[in-house]
Amino acid sequence: MVLALIIDGPLTPEFEARALLAHVDQWRSLTHDGTIGATLRFEGVVRRAERDPEAADVERDLLALDYQTYDPMAQRGLEALAVSVAERHGLKSIVALHSRGRVGVGEVSFVLEVAAPHRAETLAAVADFIDRLKQDVPIWKRAVWAG
Repeated sequence: MVLALIIDGPLTPEFEARALLAHVDQWRSLTHDGTIGATLRFEGVVRRAERDPEAADVERDLLALDYQTYDPMAQRGLEALAVSVAERHGLKSIVALHSRGRVGVGEVSFVLEVAAPHRAETLAAVADFIDRLKQDVPIWKRAVWAG
């Protein structure tokens, strides 16, 4: 199962439940067939402070991050990356959700959940996905500074 979505605003548990609802039967069949030995979930959360590249890399307080995408290229890129990582690491399932728009401090902007027969595949897949996401998918963030 591969699911990759770009959505507006922060990733709340309610949104995530709605996004996954259409795939619940597929997920249940995967989790009950005895081939998944490990699942790993990563959440990207907006930190309170970020380095300001225009102020000699001094950390400044944030209010939020604004994520901008080049649609529909970003959606296609996220999907292609999910398929590629799933194939490369032998995943049974990968779910990648990324925010577009404003996400406040303490809110979730990115969720990646992977499932595979063994933990080694899940750990490698998460690192690979995140590194390639930052390089290959046209999603940019802009700091909204506090004060």
